[in-house]
Amino acid sequence: MHVADRTPAYIHPARLILTLSVAATVGLGIGRFAYSLVLPDMRDSLHWSYSAAGFMNTINAVGYLAGALIASRLIRRFGWSAAIRGGTLACLVSLVLCALSGNFLLLSFARLLAGLGAAAGFVGGGALAAAIAQSHPERASFLLSLFYAAPGVGIVSSGLIAPFTLQLFGPGSWWIVWWALTLLATVMTVPLFLTRIESKTHFSEGAGASFSIAPVLIYLAGYFLFGAGYIAYMTFMIAYVRDAGGGAAAQAAFWSLIGASAFVTPWVWRGVLGLNRGGLATAIILGTNALGAGLPILGHSTALLATSAVVFGIAFFAVVSSTTAFVRFNYPPAAWPTAIAAMTIAFGIGQTLGPIVVGAITDALGSLDYALNVSAAMLALGALAALCQRKLEQPQHVVPGRT
Repeated sequence: MHVADRTPAYIHPARLILTLSVAATVGLGIGRFAYSLVLPDMRDSLHWSYSAAGFMNTINAVGYLAGALIASRLIRRFGWSAAIRGGTLACLVSLVLCALSGNFLLLSFARLLAGLGAAAGFVGGGALAAAIAQSHPERASFLLSLFYAAPGVGIVSSGLIAPFTLQLFGPGSWWIVWWALTLLATVMTVPLFLTRIESKTHFSEGAGASFSIAPVLIYLAGYFLFGAGYIAYMTFMIAYVRDAGGGAAAQAAFWSLIGASAFVTPWVWRGVLGLNRGGLATAIILGTNALGAGLPILGHSTALLATSAVVFGIAFFAVVSSTTAFVRFNYPPAAWPTAIAAMTIAFGIGQTLGPIVVGAITDALGSLDYALNVSAAMLALGALAALCQRKLEQPQHVVPGRT
């Protein structure tokens, strides 16, 4: 697909992108990642195994993968407004369903719906934000950073609400947290439903440039391992912090540090993302991600866990950007949609399998320590795989250093 860069001139670009970013804040920052904050209490109250707990993020990832692959069709058929707002509304409905019942099947459906909605909102909002940024090249990087920092906003805000709500109402109050998150998300979506977000920007089919998997198979393997490793860390780390004796304040601080890291990511990795050397940029960022995930292996101290959250957060928000840069450096524009789709599928399969596999390991061995060791190992292997990726012999169609 190709995204044209026509957008209404009378809408302030920063305001419009901030409005679009609500979809990412609600769909990913709250809809996907806040589950980890509620998971320990849900697992205790509903008597889940770690495999069952991991399955909830697996089914969410299945929904996200499916939604990402059909997002452009939804936009072409129903328009930007319906796709982005509809996806965000689906996320709100999923939050309500999570608050209504502890039934495993209903909760599974809610998590699936959250994934579908988040994908429609994030892919649609991100594509439109990119088109808007393209029409203002002198501020393109800044404008895009407004959108991609949005999941961090959701992570920080939910991190400041969920642990203290659980502390206030006590064990078994997980459903109250879901209501609190529903209220938070509803308030956040008001600008999205009051601001006009339609434009002449459109999706059209690409020119059909060829894409071969073989030359980038090792890179796809690395991205698969990232998907499996990062989601396992994000699913179970709050449970790990709690089991290590961390109360509401510790859990809130840990989660907020991960989210806050999103705001410094563009400045930290600007030079690395400009490297046009195969998978080197991805390997550096993913290696940093692995380091952050592996730090809890060394101990449970507050300083160590805080460092883990910061290092992990700074890197994991940038890995997706590095794969986008890799595609833009190594393929002509007509091949970008197919190449990005291949990346999305590899990543999606990884984050689909990661939580349930790591949950099964925890059930079998009886400790989250082993699960998090596996998570860090997968991220490290992903970095090594990316490092083995060589620069492709393709015509260059980007300005070096632009991502």
